[in-house]
Amino acid sequence: MEPLKIIIVDDEPIIRKALKTELNSQPSTIACGMNDDGEVEYRSVTVLDTFANGAQLMAALDSPVPHDMPDYLLLDMEFQGEPTGGIFIADRVHRKYPQIKIAILSGRFDNPLPDEGNRHERMLEIARVVFESLQHGACAFVSKNAAGGFSVENVLRAIECLERGEKYYFNYPVMLTLKEAAELYVTHASHMRSDIALSDTERRLLLLEAAGCTASEIAATLHETDKNIQERQKELSRKLDIVNKSGARIAKALQYGLIDAKEIQFLKR
Repeated sequence: MEPLKIIIVDDEPIIRKALKTELNSQPSTIACGMNDDGEVEYRSVTVLDTFANGAQLMAALDSPVPHDMPDYLLLDMEFQGEPTGGIFIADRVHRKYPQIKIAILSGRFDNPLPDEGNRHERMLEIARVVFESLQHGACAFVSKNAAGGFSVENVLRAIECLERGEKYYFNYPVMLTLKEAAELYVTHASHMRSDIALSDTERRLLLLEAAGCTASEIAATLHETDKNIQERQKELSRKLDIVNKSGARIAKALQYGLIDAKEIQFLKR
């Protein structure tokens, strides 16, 4: 069988050179599943080329000169100080060449340490980046700082799993992070209320309150009278079982997940 062809994109020359040298200088083979006779099939792996950034990669893939298309793209997540620059490259490649499987290489996904400050915030941020990467075409995540140190075996294991038919591959540190993020989400969700229904107007009212709008400004935006808005505010307070204060309404709506802090667009005075 033909070897599996790989292209590497990483802005660190030493990583590009180390991966290419190690993968090409020794017989690297992976088990790709069973054939019709029940025998394990193996394929070798070879690196076609390496690039320092997305522009170089796309220039090569889009070149009118015939160029071998890779089966896999090993892509660094961070480029020249941009923590998630790899996602933009993954998106461009996946949109134009969906047949290329994209494996993300990064130390960014390592499980947060127990004594780390703002641990939950960092953990959720890492999980968000993983899911965003999946949405933009990534199908494997390999940590550069995995237990035992980064090695080419981590890459080969990811490719082997994907070749056997797995849709996604996460190595150990990434799996730990996602597990903890999921547990944190479940804990957060237990404080949310699903029995409170808000109308679109009520949600807009809450977001406008959170943005700092006065009752008159809210009335003008929603094309209602000041009196109607005041009645709506009282009804919202009743639904949320709190005193009729805007700060309490906003806090309770955020706690119950009825509005998202990211939706609030603060006014500049």
